[in-house]
Amino acid sequence: MNEPRGIQEVVRRIRGEFLEMPGLRLTPQQAQRLWRLDPTACDAVLGALVDARFLARTRDGAFVRDDHNSPNQNS
Repeated sequence: MNEPRGIQEVVRRIRGEFLEMPGLRLTPQQAQRLWRLDPTACDAVLGALVDARFLARTRDGAFVRDDHNSPNQNS
């Protein structure tokens, strides 16, 4: 998964999953299993989506779609 095209495809797939399933909430371990990513790649992709404000991280470490209205995600 070192090539940029592969990473772009994973990002596109993750965005699609969160858009298709409102309310989707995944821990890092669940995301790794779902998208078959190693921990380093998973952290990098999810972190980039948080930085882009597409995803937000809850207090307990799960990832959810960022609604842009809530400065602090609950749960």
